[in-house]
Amino acid sequence: MNDAQLTAEETARINELVGHYELNLDSFERLLDAMRAVVIDHADLQKLYHSARWRVKAPSHLRRKLERKLHQANASGRAFTITTENLFEEINDLAGMRLLHLHSTQFPEINSRLLSLLDENFYSVIEGPIARIWDDEYEAYYRSIGVETAKNPRMYTSVHYVVQPNTRTKRTIEIQVRTLAEELWGEVDHTVNYPVESPRRACREQIKVLARLTSSCSRLVDSIFLAHRGDE
Repeated sequence: MNDAQLTAEETARINELVGHYELNLDSFERLLDAMRAVVIDHADLQKLYHSARWRVKAPSHLRRKLERKLHQANASGRAFTITTENLFEEINDLAGMRLLHLHSTQFPEINSRLLSLLDENFYSVIEGPIARIWDDEYEAYYRSIGVETAKNPRMYTSVHYVVQPNTRTKRTIEIQVRTLAEELWGEVDHTVNYPVESPRRACREQIKVLARLTSSCSRLVDSIFLAHRGDE
């Protein structure tokens, strides 16, 4: 949805929300810095993941997300209820962190250590871990280790957490945990097909093929490490 599709009142409302975020951007940068010290820099957790990424959402990306939400609200006949008072609660990925690991059997230990570190440092997990997946076999795997799952029709795969520090001003940060193979698919999809779907059918179909190849790659990597450990 672009500005031409917004009324003057809607444009002013989006501008107000984005402006409010820009005024508070430094607080999210501090939140992310503190979270990096707790999670990414922790020696025990570093042994478990391969690499990490982090970012504070660009105001232009927030604008597009709010425009999409406003459009969806209009299309469904619902009120658009996001205000400057609840923006930081309604949009919980303004600060984000991603932990990347090699194979899926690393996840239980990563999850256990991550939750322990968050608890030790007075962070509340207000959502998650939730495995957003499309592959039935991996859905069964995550359920078998006690992780809630949610089907994702876009063929996206990642485990999500939303956490909040014990501070007077409410801010949240989203943490994602996924394999390197899943990261490859995510980067390709986000470059050409998200949040706006590619107009080229060939690209959309190839991204679906890539998702299936990614799932196969993850299985192969899992098998390699199982064999390496002598588990099969």
